[in-house]
Amino acid sequence: GLSVAEQQLVEIAGALRQRIRLLVMDEPTAALSRSEIEALFEVVRSLCRTGVPVIYISHRLREIFAIGDRVTVMRDGQTVGTREVEKTDVGELINLMVGRTIAEQIPKREVAIGEPSLEVDGLGREGVLSPTTFSVGSGEILGVAGLMGSGRTELARAIFGADPTDTGTVSVTGRDLPGQQPSASIAAGLGFLTEDRKLQGLLLKRSVTENITLTTLDDFARLGVIDLGAESERAGTMVDRLGIRAASLDQEAENLSGGNQQKVVLARWLAARCRVLLFDEPTRGIDVGAKAEIYELIGELVEQGVAVVLISSEMPELLGLADRVAVMHEGALQGIVPRAEATQERILQLALGHAIPTASSD
Repeated sequence: GLSVAEQQLVEIAGALRQRIRLLVMDEPTAALSRSEIEALFEVVRSLCRTGVPVIYISHRLREIFAIGDRVTVMRDGQTVGTREVEKTDVGELINLMVGRTIAEQIPKREVAIGEPSLEVDGLGREGVLSPTTFSVGSGEILGVAGLMGSGRTELARAIFGADPTDTGTVSVTGRDLPGQQPSASIAAGLGFLTEDRKLQGLLLKRSVTENITLTTLDDFARLGVIDLGAESERAGTMVDRLGIRAASLDQEAENLSGGNQQKVVLARWLAARCRVLLFDEPTRGIDVGAKAEIYELIGELVEQGVAVVLISSEMPELLGLADRVAVMHEGALQGIVPRAEATQERILQLALGHAIPTASSD
């Protein structure tokens, strides 16, 4: 079969046969590799050279600068500015998109860190995860950095009980988890936002309500029958609290924007009153405005005493939000760097396997 990029090119070729006068592309590179994106760009550039105007919709700013002549920014359904690409920069566009500067996007809240809410002791799996030990206090954000394949996601899945382990224990607010039982993790107050919300986090064909209440249905069950009114009320409360933009509570999750899909998954765990949350790439594939909202929500959670483990490939995200940054390399925890000492260079050194002694790697 054809690759996604090749399918895109076939669609464009079909459009060209119709002698189009305008081409509108909406997030055409969402699932493409870098080489596929370049192939697509070449076709777009050749179209422009023949005089066909192109409207290119994307939240990936580097693509706008690579292919655009002018850029129009919209926020909350309104146009907030148009700029010549050659006369603007990423900072100005982000400011237009969120109404704030880059520095204001990731406001670190100073929160008193309490007793450990999550304790991981020697957790490991042969060939996948070396025995790993650390703790996260209430109100603390522990960032987890590492290169692709370093074991970050494997660590989160092991903690949650989604994957088997050979050694070690996990406890949440002092309660030991049995391991390999996500249901027990949820009951203990542990939530997990997976890196692929569409495949692992959402029931795409189900409603906003059903997705939010998925882990708390027992709250609405009477003699095996769901109280639909109470269920909708809970979902509505969470929609209001997180500012989820949906046509109705009955709207299918697949028809929401990426940012609102992520909020629905987060709402599910908040509804379950989790005290520890594992976030795996929480802002992947969502626009800058939605990212800022997720950062704000994470800040509110830690103020309420929730312990957060934040796995991210976005260095500014880790440096901006985390109290400490744990760094993985080839399935092993290389070290934990406190916020005051965390720099991109130091984290990269650890991610490449160059251990740096630190007194804060508990």
